[in-house]
Amino acid sequence: MKQQEISKLSVEDLKKRIETATDTLTKMKIGHAVTPMENPIQIRDTRRSIARLKTELQKRENQA
Repeated sequence: MKQQEISKLSVEDLKKRIETATDTLTKMKIGHAVTPMENPIQIRDTRRSIARLKTELQKRENQA
């Protein structure tokens, strides 16, 4: 997810996306431990997307 897309989301959407992405990341890590993924770069990309979402959320909370 790109920063431009993230900046257009509302606070509620940010929280929902963080929650779903965190769940996805957990499932990906567990699945990768059992059976190696074909593309393990997805784990890194998901982790970075979560960081971007959390950064935007924190920025908005500090502005309020």
